[in-house]
Amino acid sequence: MRAIVTTAPFADIDAKPVQLLAKAGIETVINPLGRTLRPEEVAGIIDGFDVVIAGTEVIGAAALASPRLKAICRVGVGLDGINLLEARRRGIAVSYTPDGPSAAVAELTVGLAIDANRGVGAADRKLRQGLWQRHTGRGLRESVVGVVGCGRIGSRVIGHLLGGFPGVRILAHDIRSGLTFPGSDKVSWVDLPTLLREADIITLHVPFYDATCRLIGRAELAAMKTTSVLINTARGGIVDEMALAEALTGGRIAAAAIDVFEEEPYTGPLTQCENAILTCHMGSMTRDCRLRMEVEAAEEVVRFAQGRPLSSPAPDAEYDLAARRPRRGDRQ
Repeated sequence: MRAIVTTAPFADIDAKPVQLLAKAGIETVINPLGRTLRPEEVAGIIDGFDVVIAGTEVIGAAALASPRLKAICRVGVGLDGINLLEARRRGIAVSYTPDGPSAAVAELTVGLAIDANRGVGAADRKLRQGLWQRHTGRGLRESVVGVVGCGRIGSRVIGHLLGGFPGVRILAHDIRSGLTFPGSDKVSWVDLPTLLREADIITLHVPFYDATCRLIGRAELAAMKTTSVLINTARGGIVDEMALAEALTGGRIAAAAIDVFEEEPYTGPLTQCENAILTCHMGSMTRDCRLRMEVEAAEEVVRFAQGRPLSSPAPDAEYDLAARRPRRGDRQ
């Protein structure tokens, strides 16, 4: 059994993931480029391997045509970068680590909300330019926060807000009805137009598929308060990035904090917006969460190599979503 690790970094925090693979007699090669692979690079790098320990890189039909490939074990939760339908057609097993990143992404979301509300990043940039310019912001405790998507991560964000910022008002929206989690009885469940209209901070925690593609576009941005902040730590493609850049530049909304982009690494117009906080898909990048995800993915590879059932195979719901995702270039 040969495994290629395409995610980067891997085992930098702790050698345990590679030790697990070595103990099981699995020959393992770590991403030779040491960075996120571009779509056109993936097929050549994974060719000749039985299993891929994958990250956020795109694994499209061309890469899945590798004759030896039998399984993909994703370090993380999002599966939109993998052509699941083609993988199923070819009999390639897919697993993921759905619970691993939740705590880290939720924490980053709250941190970005504080940064955007208080102008922390903007003050840092101006001070480095020799400008001593204090910004009068808004405390989270006096804000209305709209949470779109209340699953593993969105519900954690709500818990952090309720536990740490007495006075915060939370509006919640999810296409699923009857969701319960700690604090679910303390939020106001509203439709999306109401949330967009009334929230000071809007944070997105939904998967990417046809119903959420450009969920936030020009019309939605126009419906928001001019003082509002938009946060996306979910998936690129949920926000129309060009429309957001126009809204930020034109003062249609006050600020945005974006961790995920339609094409990564991102080099688009948002980089020119002073009121945009941009991070490089680092929601899961805390030591504890990263190690947990890497270990869980390595354990899945070992299970597969030993002919045992996978612990966290991609569920049928993910394949259903895959059938509804817009087809995008190399993701096909």
